[in-house]
Amino acid sequence: MKVSRRIVLKFPPLVTGQPVVCRLAKDYNLMFNILKAQVSPGQDGLMVLELTGERADYDRGVKYLRDTGVHIQPLSQDVLRDESRCTDCGACVTICPALAFTVEPDTRKVKFDQNKCVLCGLCVKACPPRALSIIF
Repeated sequence: MKVSRRIVLKFPPLVTGQPVVCRLAKDYNLMFNILKAQVSPGQDGLMVLELTGERADYDRGVKYLRDTGVHIQPLSQDVLRDESRCTDCGACVTICPALAFTVEPDTRKVKFDQNKCVLCGLCVKACPPRALSIIF
């Protein structure tokens, strides 16, 4: 069975110089789409990936990452929306390149689909009431 997951990888300094993502493709038959990356050799690194492949290969690839010292978490844990602060102004809807925000036609409420989010951060900057934040 094929799986596709968006995950956040946090690299310790000793791992950032290694071909970790290359090995995911070569050794574990996983396809990857880099959504965001901030990786420099010898420094802490952060990468947002979409990984796709057979379930067994995915599980083996994730085990490899953990064994290498890479911290893994689902993308959805990094995007925070404070519903009490949101005024449904729609600023996030117009700026989001991934179309993760939509306006509910009946209620005019802004809805957020974290499965579409690529963690670009544009919505955080555009939000007037500061209802959005990204936690790394």
